[in-house]
Amino acid sequence: MNEVAITTLLIVTLFLLLGSGVWIGLTLGGVAWIGMQLFSSRPAGDAMAVTVWGSSSSWTLTALPLFIWMGEILFRTKLSESMFRGLAPWVARLPGRLLHTNVIGCTIFAAVSGSSAATCATIGKMTLPELDRRGYPEDITIGSLAGAGTLGLLIPPSIIMIVYGVTADVSIARLFVAGILPGIVLASLFSGYLAVWATLNKGRIPPPDRALSFAEKLSESRHLIPVVVLIAAVLGSIYTGLATATEAAAVGVVGSLVLSGFQRSLTWATFRDSLLGATRLYCMIALILAGAAFLTLSMGYIGLPRHLAEFVGSLGLSPFLLMVALAIFYVILGCFLDGISMVVLTMGVILPTVQAAGFDLVWFGVFVVVVVEMAQITPPVGFNLFVLQGMTGKEITWIARVTMPFFLLMCVMVLLLWFVPQLATWLPSKM
Repeated sequence: MNEVAITTLLIVTLFLLLGSGVWIGLTLGGVAWIGMQLFSSRPAGDAMAVTVWGSSSSWTLTALPLFIWMGEILFRTKLSESMFRGLAPWVARLPGRLLHTNVIGCTIFAAVSGSSAATCATIGKMTLPELDRRGYPEDITIGSLAGAGTLGLLIPPSIIMIVYGVTADVSIARLFVAGILPGIVLASLFSGYLAVWATLNKGRIPPPDRALSFAEKLSESRHLIPVVVLIAAVLGSIYTGLATATEAAAVGVVGSLVLSGFQRSLTWATFRDSLLGATRLYCMIALILAGAAFLTLSMGYIGLPRHLAEFVGSLGLSPFLLMVALAIFYVILGCFLDGISMVVLTMGVILPTVQAAGFDLVWFGVFVVVVVEMAQITPPVGFNLFVLQGMTGKEITWIARVTMPFFLLMCVMVLLLWFVPQLATWLPSKM
């Protein structure tokens, strides 16, 4: 069989298994085993054992369960609730008023969570009931939360950046720092859109609450101090070189435990639930990573990455058209797979082509995270859409429709990254 027939067979097998409900990690490993057993000379069982152990025992990957645990601790204690109280007084005079708490809250929580779904769920639990009670329109409230929730992937510490760094062999600390400016720019685009929307739809925004004095605003802001301290400890330790990404993750876990202990919201039940929640989520991710690592090895033996790189090279695409093609490819792939699976499944194939085109791998990491963010809000497998559907009971098609303006803003962000690459490369160059 030639490479095209083999590739078609494996892709059809992959989607048949995914469509039948088999776990993603097992699907990736099964397709890899089929490919290696049928189309290569190396024993599939031996290759699988070595690859799965190697991917599971990576020291760099240790940061992943720690950051997940930190997010789970915040999710279950008063630290997340304190953010809304601290933010609300400062946005009351902006066009859109409290709608901005979705964007700012997601931006802040993203800097201590690293998970898009956790960011969306945590901020949604705080803001949706409050905004509904005060009479804000459901469509823009839910749409802005779905869009801003994706910032959990871009603003460090980001789980998907750790996964990309491991699979592409790129410094995770540099990736974290590279995500800061694009994250702030994307959050600003979201807030700018809300301000314009509110200006054009003044009748749909409820009147402001009682005006607070500057002293009262400062008093409410004290609730932000614990979260800001935690962000400074995690990102500051990475940027100053005092800690690696893994060590900074440990700092984050200890810091979140200490702060929630001071707030007296850390009980044995919340500690146990946070640990079990983080364990379950990491085991799922680790299985996906192990399966994808084996699939990457299998594809390498078959020769698919080399042939794909040769095919793309023969098309003669300019770097800009290659970037557009990759963006469309990831958005379509996001209709079927979650973000982590997309990254680990494609990196072995895409990276040779990207390197041949001369893309900076740190810049490309930020680009991939932004297009994976876009896939988080595209049906039918947009994780943020699922989270919001569970929280609101709305149809997923309705949620996808009200989220569309924020999807288009992410398209603008991709173009900004292309035309102003310094957004992603300037800060890492100063490390």
